[in-house]
Amino acid sequence: MAAPALPVSNPFAEEALIAGVMWRRVVAWWFDMLLVGLLAGVLWFVLLTFGIFTLGLSLPLLGLLPLLPLCYHVGWLVGAGATPGQALTGLMVRDNATLEPPDLLAALISTIVFYATIAVSFIPLLITPFTDRHRTLHDLVSGLVVVRARALWGGR
Repeated sequence: MAAPALPVSNPFAEEALIAGVMWRRVVAWWFDMLLVGLLAGVLWFVLLTFGIFTLGLSLPLLGLLPLLPLCYHVGWLVGAGATPGQALTGLMVRDNATLEPPDLLAALISTIVFYATIAVSFIPLLITPFTDRHRTLHDLVSGLVVVRARALWGGR
């Protein structure tokens, strides 16, 4: 896909990129957490059943379950440029400087810092209203930004 031909220096285009992003991110997060929870439940059941059929030999595979949220977020960010929750709310994750899709390293850093922020407390997320493009701590560290998909491609 070609890079968007969006003049980021245009203040109207810039405002369209970030209008309403903060609240959409909250809704997207809740949707994604619900989806990750459902996936974890299904995967737990499948792995437990497989463990019973293998007389316990495959039960250590249950230790991989904590990696599910990391794989979910990194996979969707690199593959589609948005998690299902972000896509549902009309958001996309992009490189802050170029508005290109995130690469694997940026997506990995963003996801790790995001979950570290949640593990410590949600307080670092409160910097969002005070940063350029309403970026969170994990956005700043990874060099990413969350924008409105329609504004990115020239819509309103």
